[in-house]
Amino acid sequence: MLPQRRHELILTTLRSEGPAPVRMLAERLGVSQATVRRDLVQLDREGRLTRVYGGAMAAVDNDEPFAEVAEVHALDKDEVARRAVELVTDGDTVLLDIGTTAHRLARRLHDRVLTVITSSLMVYEELKDDPGIQLVLLGGMVRRSYRSMVGFLTEDALRQVHAGTLFLGASGVRHDEGGVHVMDTTVVEVPVKRAMIAASDRVVLLADAAKFPGTGLAKVCGPEALDVVVTNAAADAGTCAALAEAGVEVMRCG
Repeated sequence: MLPQRRHELILTTLRSEGPAPVRMLAERLGVSQATVRRDLVQLDREGRLTRVYGGAMAAVDNDEPFAEVAEVHALDKDEVARRAVELVTDGDTVLLDIGTTAHRLARRLHDRVLTVITSSLMVYEELKDDPGIQLVLLGGMVRRSYRSMVGFLTEDALRQVHAGTLFLGASGVRHDEGGVHVMDTTVVEVPVKRAMIAASDRVVLLADAAKFPGTGLAKVCGPEALDVVVTNAAADAGTCAALAEAGVEVMRCG
């Protein structure tokens, strides 16, 4: 495993599960404890975590801010959003996830007659003044760094609504001997995403090419939960083929 990949997994584990000992991290990554210790020293020097006795903890405010993530692979995300909006018809009720690509899709919904349900404060800010859109903002605890609503209140709210189409975001789309897995880096968002899937008739995954395989510690769902995947032409061919074999429509743009 490349050092960069190990570092991503270490940081993701600390953010989602709290402080962790060296031994547990070594077992999780399948490497020696000496390798993990060297990784922790480097990440501590970079200010990306804090070393504690026997292990490490996430640095304060280590969560990636929404604006920073939004600028990564921006052109590919725009391309995906342009293709995905073709799946929206006036009169629809759509559910928008918190991802930066979903926010780019929201920008293309102006002057439409729709009901939009979302846990994203960014989507809310984008659409709140549009008179043609009936906007439903889900309640919950505010995750400030990513401008989203999370927690059991958000999950409960999703049980009270129903959408024709969900536009779902993810951190990664992995393909291994066990099949295809939609992954996310933040464990607290996973139950919300699963509740969104349960509240929708059709699930459209928005995943630019960099999400193949991307990152992510926690599994959101498998291909059985998806109806459509919108991605770029450069997305991994093997993963796209496996999705198609599982009955998922793959819309590749560009």
